[in-house]
Amino acid sequence: MKICIVSDSHDRRDLLLAAVTEAKSLGAEVVLHCGDVCAPTALRPLQKLGLPVHVIHGNNMGDTYLMFMLSQEPDSVIHYHGMDAGLDLGGKRVFLVHYPHYAEALALTGDWDIVCCGHDHHPAITTVDNTKQGQTLILNPGTIAGLGPCASYILGDLETMQFEIRTVPGTEHR
Repeated sequence: MKICIVSDSHDRRDLLLAAVTEAKSLGAEVVLHCGDVCAPTALRPLQKLGLPVHVIHGNNMGDTYLMFMLSQEPDSVIHYHGMDAGLDLGGKRVFLVHYPHYAEALALTGDWDIVCCGHDHHPAITTVDNTKQGQTLILNPGTIAGLGPCASYILGDLETMQFEIRTVPGTEHR
C-alpha cells in the first residue's frame, strides 16, 4: 500500500491538492495529514480525488467543529481524529502526531512501525532504535505550504518500507 504524508498545509489548498494529485498518480491509496490544516475548507478539494484522508489538528487548530462536520458529510473522504491517531494500514502500525518531540518519544516505545509528524517545517526521514530491540521510522514531510526550506510531502510504500521526500509540483524553483 502506497501512502501520501503531508503536514502544515496552512490553508494552501492549491499546494495540498497538487501534492495529493501527484501522489495519487504515483499509486497512493491513502493520505495522512499531520496537522496545521487551519481552515478545514482547505481539505474540501481533496474530496474529488476519492482517497481516504486521515487528519489531526496540530497547534493551528482552526475550526475543530467545522473539521468534524466536514468529516460527517455524506461520502466524505475526511477522517478527523483530533489531536493524534493510531492507524493500522497495510499491515503496519502508524501513529500521527503533530510535534516531532512527541513523535520521537512514541517511536522509542516500539509500539509503532512508523510515527508521522510535522510542525517544524523540515522534511526528514529518520530511523530510531526502540526499546523493543527493533527500529521505528519517523517521517516528517515538512510543510506542504512551502513555509520552510521547500514545499514538500512524503510518498511511501508500506510493503517495502521505502519512503521519499518529494517537492510539490510547481514549486521546484521558488
